[in-house]
Amino acid sequence: MGISKVLFLVFCLFQLHSCQFFSSKEESSSNTDTSVQPIEASYLQFDENLAYNYIDKQVSFGPRVPSTVGHKACAEWILTTLKEMTDTAYIQEFESITYDSKKHKGKNIIAKLNSKNPTRILLCAHWDTRPIADHDPKNPTGPILGANDAGSGVGVILALLQNFKEKPITLGIDIVFFDLEDYGQPENSGLTPMENSWCLGSQYWAKNTKHEFLPRWGILLDMVGGKDATFLKEETSMNYASNLVNRVWSHGQKLGFEKHFRGESSSVIDDHVYINKLAGIPTIDIIHYKLNNGGFADYWHTHDDNMSSVDKSTLKAVGKTLLNTIYEEDKYMQ
Repeated sequence: MGISKVLFLVFCLFQLHSCQFFSSKEESSSNTDTSVQPIEASYLQFDENLAYNYIDKQVSFGPRVPSTVGHKACAEWILTTLKEMTDTAYIQEFESITYDSKKHKGKNIIAKLNSKNPTRILLCAHWDTRPIADHDPKNPTGPILGANDAGSGVGVILALLQNFKEKPITLGIDIVFFDLEDYGQPENSGLTPMENSWCLGSQYWAKNTKHEFLPRWGILLDMVGGKDATFLKEETSMNYASNLVNRVWSHGQKLGFEKHFRGESSSVIDDHVYINKLAGIPTIDIIHYKLNNGGFADYWHTHDDNMSSVDKSTLKAVGKTLLNTIYEEDKYMQ
């Protein structure tokens, strides 16, 4: 065994130990103190209409495919919107080569609320859209609008920030909207399978971002606006942050959203995988996945992922559940 292999094994063992450390840390640190009274549900009202309008605004730019006019215009709008509601907002640019050998300049859009508070959490979603509708039977090569798959996660987080502006919190919040999440290799591309071709923005962010204060935990939102969407307890989320999953799901069910926040399990590759493994931030994924291993929504990666795929009642379920989780955390940490 060569020295390079020995060093590689040592590195892997260190990474495994680090992942176990962050998982156990999250399990112990994110428990809610029993002395803290639950937030009154009537106190926190999430504006699902505002979230819907934020999604509609993104869709108005057309497909947000990297290296296109719509992508650039939407990035500028998101950045401007974040600057109005946070302490600081900026774009983290990076170059990446996608599975089709094209070079793109990605834009992770980053913001911080209460930036001086060392006690922080992470809220994130991807904002780019799929360059091909590879699951569409009629036009599989054209780009999609991605109202739910991209727009919904960004829309909910922006609406949450409006809540924090109206009812201020002291908890520090990092917001990241990842680029190049949805430019992964199709399963029927005919090319040699390329490992880690998805989630390029979160991979870059997780490897290259230096944190003055590392977030205690994170929540990723992906496809959170579909009608009757079911959010299952995703495997990587449970492996790294099961306590947080259970907290969020408990809030959702107590608020009357049990048809959305289900107890069944799923397993997906999404941005949270790299946040957990590379950045060491225990992060969960709230993502629509059909029951009984039914896969994603029928309109996933098709041209039917337009505004007709977005349901305000689902946006309300996700938004209000997160409000209760975050305000409870803020109250606990004071």
